[in-house]
Amino acid sequence: MIKEQAIHDLPALIENLTEVIRGRGGKVFLAKTKTDAVNYVAEVCKAHNAKLAVKAKSITSEEIGLNHALKSSGVEVAETDLAEFILQVSKEQPSHIVAPAIHRSRERISNLFKERFQTDKLLDTGEQLTEFARDVLREKFLSADVGISGANLIAAEEGTILLVESEGNIRLVTQLPAIHVAISGIEKIIPSKKDFGIFIELLAASGTGQSLTSYTNILEPPLDLPILNLNGRNDIEREFHLVLVDNGRMQMRADKVLREALYCIRCSACMNVCANFQAVGGHAFGGECYTGGIGGAWTIGTTGKTEEGRFAELCTGCSRCVPNCPVRIDIPRMNAVIKSRLMKAEGGPSIQKRLFADFSRLSRLASVVPELSNWINSLPIGKMLLEKAAGVDRRRAIPRFAKKTLVKQFQEYRNASPVAVGKNDILQRAVLFADVYTNYNSPHVGMATIKVFDRFGIPLALSEVFPEGRASQSQGLLERAEREAQTLAIYLEELIDEGNEIIVVEPSVLSLFRYDYGKLIKNDKQFEKLATHTYDPIEFLNKLMDGDRVDLSESILPAAGRLLRPLDRPPAHLFYHAHCQMKTIGAGNAATDFFRRLGFEVEVSSVECCGMAGSFGYKKEYYDLSKNIGNDLIIQIKASESFNDEKVILASGTSCREQISAELSNPIYHPIEYLERILS
Repeated sequence: MIKEQAIHDLPALIENLTEVIRGRGGKVFLAKTKTDAVNYVAEVCKAHNAKLAVKAKSITSEEIGLNHALKSSGVEVAETDLAEFILQVSKEQPSHIVAPAIHRSRERISNLFKERFQTDKLLDTGEQLTEFARDVLREKFLSADVGISGANLIAAEEGTILLVESEGNIRLVTQLPAIHVAISGIEKIIPSKKDFGIFIELLAASGTGQSLTSYTNILEPPLDLPILNLNGRNDIEREFHLVLVDNGRMQMRADKVLREALYCIRCSACMNVCANFQAVGGHAFGGECYTGGIGGAWTIGTTGKTEEGRFAELCTGCSRCVPNCPVRIDIPRMNAVIKSRLMKAEGGPSIQKRLFADFSRLSRLASVVPELSNWINSLPIGKMLLEKAAGVDRRRAIPRFAKKTLVKQFQEYRNASPVAVGKNDILQRAVLFADVYTNYNSPHVGMATIKVFDRFGIPLALSEVFPEGRASQSQGLLERAEREAQTLAIYLEELIDEGNEIIVVEPSVLSLFRYDYGKLIKNDKQFEKLATHTYDPIEFLNKLMDGDRVDLSESILPAAGRLLRPLDRPPAHLFYHAHCQMKTIGAGNAATDFFRRLGFEVEVSSVECCGMAGSFGYKKEYYDLSKNIGNDLIIQIKASESFNDEKVILASGTSCREQISAELSNPIYHPIEYLERILS
């Protein structure tokens, strides 16, 4: 990876870049702190008696507080990016990396301009607003003493700066004034401009879906161009100043976790797919400068204060950002580490975090007398006490504990229905992993899997019950999660070495085995074994059918045909909502493909997140946000084709089913559970 290697070689690249720029007559200043950076720029302005600086969009300049510092030294700063111009007029901070003013509607911007500029012009359309801003800014461009830009990338070997934009303002900022100051974090340096191409393609495609931005600027300053903004002076010459900002980046580079944030190319793809970010925006899901899931690491790194990254708690670990990130930064992992560091800084986990992290132990105790546990959990006073003591919102229904665990039901089932096939007739040896939630709360899904696989000649064995580490990880108890993962990984590896495939019905657990365990168990070979031998049940059946090891016509299709007869009146049209993490690990389409093979019409949810996210939806501080996000999914289901009270909804995730069932009376099944109904 280009960025990864560049961060590794960063000290040498800084030295090389400095030599090249200075060799061309430019000036380079390495700012250790943000104070060093703003003081240098202020001195440049003072040396040239500058009164006005035009500035292109630069998140690094926001980080160091450049505008305020220059204003304090008597220099007017005019933001020339349209969105940044709007924010400067409204005195607001950016809420998004690529679209800083996305939180403002056209109507609000119109009212803002009319109020601040006392204009009677029609400002009812985007075109009218843009024309008005252009006229205001054109005067600034033509009279500016200094132009200030950022940098998307800087090539050390050639001293070349890449700047991508959609408005053309950067070209005016960098070429009209005699003095050009480029401010860049040191992480933007890469070895050579020959690598610009891939980043040019990634930036636009990942951020806005464009093949290219409107303008791509590749500069090797100081530019050999006539000076247009002489402002009455004949003695001025072109100058270029490159301000390279450290401000905590070298410390991030030395941090095994935060280092990965330095690979970020600021495309905003992670924010564009984050349900929580879309719901609350960057002013809530962010610090003073950096926002979204990636923002926690950057805020901590550039402020040196762990507590400033508290908004990382809004990251649910859904992992939707991971496959969308063009450089594959593990943002959920970084935020889990931030949660862990916050927790330690506060003296340990809260009662709320302990409650959810200890779900395995609590379930074991509650299942001794499940009916009593369920009764207590359903009482208003029980819910009130739980809310006051542990912040579990009283409006959320507490999951019921099964009268008999999966382990108990499996034993009774096998005693009553022993495996009838001989050892040589078994199609595939496989073990159903008894995850904590399936064992204690939804054993019916586990039993449905066992019965379906029996029909296919794959008599499943049942694993022992282990805490998998997901509950601990989600609460930031990472050391505990690692211990649980390492213990379980040894056990699962033994099963796999005996010739078994591992079937997992809970998507978040499957995602642990195929993704998170890569960092939790710290054994690459062991992780690779788990990642390639663990399957969602429907995904596994698809694999067998693709390999011609299972024939639909002999087993499922006749039963499905009976189910679809008009006399039986079951719905032939299914609605399927895939779990977020199922998509990350490449299993998101398994159920859709399977049921379409059976002749069902399957409508797939376009609302990617249900909003529940495990424990997140139970927490009082996030309950309303969770329901708000989930409401989009409910609206889509109700608007779907042939919706009625009998419409069948499939959802792989337990959390997804809980969120949907709280609002709809429709039957909601795990796909394997619905398949078992077809076959029974």
